[in-house]
Amino acid sequence: MKRKVMIFTFFIVCIVLTLSFGIGCKTKAAVTEGAGAAKEGGLKIALVVKNIGNPFFDAIKKGWDEAAAELGDESIFRGPEQPTPEGQIEIMEQLIAQKVDGITYVANDPQSIASVAKKAMDAGIAVVGWESGNVPGSRQLSVEPVDQKVIGIDQVKIISELIDGEGQIAILSAAATMANQNTWIEYMKEELEKPEYSKIELVSVVYGDDVREKSYNEALGLFKSYPDLKGIIAPTTVGVAATARAVTDEDMIGKVFVTGLGMPSEMAEYVKNGASPIFALWNPIDLGYVNAYSTHLLATGAITGKPGETFEAGRLGKYTIGEQAGDEQGLVFLGDSLFRFNKDNIDEFKDLI
Repeated sequence: MKRKVMIFTFFIVCIVLTLSFGIGCKTKAAVTEGAGAAKEGGLKIALVVKNIGNPFFDAIKKGWDEAAAELGDESIFRGPEQPTPEGQIEIMEQLIAQKVDGITYVANDPQSIASVAKKAMDAGIAVVGWESGNVPGSRQLSVEPVDQKVIGIDQVKIISELIDGEGQIAILSAAATMANQNTWIEYMKEELEKPEYSKIELVSVVYGDDVREKSYNEALGLFKSYPDLKGIIAPTTVGVAATARAVTDEDMIGKVFVTGLGMPSEMAEYVKNGASPIFALWNPIDLGYVNAYSTHLLATGAITGKPGETFEAGRLGKYTIGEQAGDEQGLVFLGDSLFRFNKDNIDEFKDLI
């Protein structure tokens, strides 16, 4: 485990050193030029996120900008003010009109965005979708951080450890329309059916819409509705930090334990005070990085997104495109497991991501 932590730290430190010399300004403007102007002959590649002002997507952008700079591409970063499908559709239409070369999106609602994604591909724009349910024909390649079943299972294992395998738990998700969240929750429920979790009761699933105050208030509502609640899983970086803050503010540390998918920079306080002793995530910087390479290679025709193809993604090395259920286009996984953060390693990462 120590060796894995050292390797993980090495990669992130390398990223930070690289980024220290080339990160563009992050603002709430509609377009952020993250990697500077494109080199001669460079492509225009756009990253469309669920909403701006989310630290997780800011970290994704770091890796995206890093790769775009290496490739000589112009980086465009877009997202609506609020995590709505309507906002993303409007942005996608604008990018089509701008004749960008590639678009990578994480959908607030995969069904709603499918039509405009197809329109982009019909216009000759390379389209990659990541961390959101796939609608066949709406992308040329899917990129996922980790197998979605693993993401769901690992969070159940963590909460079980925190509550000693017994008691009431709840799930505080992002928005009800977010396919990735719903898929993870289905795998959580499936995992909870196993005999080893027979003493754990899932009492509620609530939605904070990836808005800090709404997530915080939903957590308060869970405390009130379920006085015997022992744990909350929040598979959203916004939600897990808001829930841990609610546990802290309500003096419920040691009574209600929080875990989920979080950012070390936001969760360090809650790991140390015991509100969230363990949480997990993949490396969001690397996820942005591999997405940029995938988009660039699709746009140049170096790959088509078909299963069996291989490609090199800079410092991350070689990837093989695998099969994706229900779609002739393929799927790439960033890694094979979640990385756990706890009191023993949080200080190594809290200033990095």
